[in-house]
Amino acid sequence: MSWTTRPSTLLVVTALSTLAACGDDTEATSSGAGGAGGASPTAIAFAPLGSIVGESGKGSFRFGAASAATQIENANPRTDWWTWTAPEDQGGLDRGKGFVGDASNGYDLALSDVALLTESHLDAYRFSIEWSRIEPERDVIDEEAIAHYGALLDALIAAGIRPMVTVHHFSNPIWVADPRDPDCLNGPTDDNLCGFGSEGSPAILEEISEHAALLAERFGDRVDEWATVNEPVNYLIAGYGIGQFPPGKQSILSESSLLGELIPVVRDYLRFHAAIYDALKASDTIDADGDGSPADVGFTLSVASWAPTQNNAASEAQQDVDAAARVEYVYHHLFVDALRQGRFDSDLDGTMDEDLPEVAGTVDWLGVQYYFRAGVTGTGADGSPGGVLPVLNVTPCFPPFDFGACLPIADPTKCIPAMRYEYWEPGLYEVLRDFSQRWPDLPLVVTESGIATEVGQRRAEHVVRSLEQIARAQDDGADVRGYYHWSLFDNFEWAEGFEPRFGLYQVDYQSYARTPTEGATVLGEIALSREISVARRKELGGLGPMTPEGDGSACP
Repeated sequence: MSWTTRPSTLLVVTALSTLAACGDDTEATSSGAGGAGGASPTAIAFAPLGSIVGESGKGSFRFGAASAATQIENANPRTDWWTWTAPEDQGGLDRGKGFVGDASNGYDLALSDVALLTESHLDAYRFSIEWSRIEPERDVIDEEAIAHYGALLDALIAAGIRPMVTVHHFSNPIWVADPRDPDCLNGPTDDNLCGFGSEGSPAILEEISEHAALLAERFGDRVDEWATVNEPVNYLIAGYGIGQFPPGKQSILSESSLLGELIPVVRDYLRFHAAIYDALKASDTIDADGDGSPADVGFTLSVASWAPTQNNAASEAQQDVDAAARVEYVYHHLFVDALRQGRFDSDLDGTMDEDLPEVAGTVDWLGVQYYFRAGVTGTGADGSPGGVLPVLNVTPCFPPFDFGACLPIADPTKCIPAMRYEYWEPGLYEVLRDFSQRWPDLPLVVTESGIATEVGQRRAEHVVRSLEQIARAQDDGADVRGYYHWSLFDNFEWAEGFEPRFGLYQVDYQSYARTPTEGATVLGEIALSREISVARRKELGGLGPMTPEGDGSACP
């Protein structure tokens, strides 16, 4: 296919021009945005709770929160993130901005944390079951860990909270890919299968299939909604492309290594997802909620509002527009298209050129995870055509690193200092609209959307504005069936450590006490009434400035 600008990219350009012309008081007047300067907003109502895919699916909507095991659970030296972040004198690699350690003490407090969901009137909870706890050594099953997660599911069901379980959320047992030996000089062995794209990959696929089947057999009587993997593009780039996540491989900065090393990893991970999907479908045969579907299986995808930087000569503006379209294709469409079609774009040129029939049709619903807007240019750091990333020939903005691609922030109140990126409300609407047009038969769920902040009103503003954009997308025909706030409570934020605070509940890392933020109060109010009131929209919604946190200088 030839590279063309997708509708959402065009919308970014149009919207930016409009905002620049009209100023900060400009507000959308549809049900997706209200506030000062536009028509008076109306209340927004959300449909009753139902399943994602089953008989009661379409028209249903759930309000939930999300978490991930490694980010919240304490004392798990069997996971690769423990080794990756532990101090060197404890046998670790001391990578990132902090030791995961006891995280938020979420394993010990799992049952009491269910009360946080009920206090917030939430009806759904997305969490992951840690593979390294269930299978700490290859083919060794820990029955106590299975009982622990079973008790958590029992508590959720008793509280009327629908569970969504993520099977693989960025972390592995150390024996899958030991980051202390990323080149796998002694493997593959039972202690180190060497990760994706290696000789150990077939064994990893076999092991994850067995693991997913075990989860389905033990928990399928209580779980109908499963996510196979979390944010595959981010995970693979971070772990195998730039070495920021375990196992710490770097393969993205030259054409030969990207195509020769990273692409085989992507191909393996597509098969990894499909292996989980097939095992869940085969082994979860109990329809827990009576909707006619025992296992609705999808995955979650990291998305962004990728915008052409267009800060170079006017004659080169189209170069940036095209570059943004290429980044959007890889982040938003490559993985989903492969799973729906059973074909793979092995050279990232925009055309499926390889049959991969074993992955075809392995997605029932798609999770959308939106946080920020970022610039993309088609030039390198020196202004020459091409970009810093080979093959795609693009330079995306990856804060805090700016190679000339980052966009100036029109409103510094939208800067997220802890993450050094920009929150931009309409981006969520754009992605949902684009996906619903591209895959009209694929149900969408916003499985993550959140803001790193210690200002309670700021979090409440993010909740209302995100839900406004979801409602706007629904009005335009997008089949969006839920909103899961990231996250239920503060957690270990991977390479960023403990500085970012994403929780509806703030965690005191000395006592591990959970304290509700204004975001928890406002989301709970909306979840209880299934409505965003006119008053809340006027107070917290729209596209105008947010309650400040810093002066915006932390963002490019």
